[in-house]
Amino acid sequence: MNITLSADEDLLRRARAVARSMGKSLNQVIREYLEQLTQSGAARDELIAELRSLSLESGGRSKGWTFDRDELHERS
Repeated sequence: MNITLSADEDLLRRARAVARSMGKSLNQVIREYLEQLTQSGAARDELIAELRSLSLESGGRSKGWTFDRDELHERS
């Protein structure tokens, strides 16, 4: 099925450039967005649960390093 959208030429030009940088057509990006938009709540909840589980299980890879704001802002 085809749909018609109304958008500013500049917006379309920029959107096509972004899609191209992703290796996709603008139509493909819009199609994927519509699929994500209509994804069932259950599927979305499963993805969120998986993300949380993976983040808790990974343990990180900092090897004991901690964030030091002062060190980050030191000037050489």
